[in-house]
Amino acid sequence: MEKELVEFVARSLVDSPDGVEVSIIEGEKSTILELRVDPDDIGKVIGKHGRIAKAIRTILSASATKTGKRVVLEILD
Repeated sequence: MEKELVEFVARSLVDSPDGVEVSIIEGEKSTILELRVDPDDIGKVIGKHGRIAKAIRTILSASATKTGKRVVLEILD
């Protein structure tokens, strides 16, 4: 669920949606989502002063409350 959410939001923001990749690392109490986008689009996903990245993380944490696990989003360059 969270993977699809991050992919949808990231593809909506970037110029080249085919370059969006989300990989999942499952832990015991947390899940890490690694987001990769084209180097030209990294600024669009992070936003000024990290505002867009923070908003995506807020949506993710709200979505993950029903599972009881912690979800972490890492934006990789």
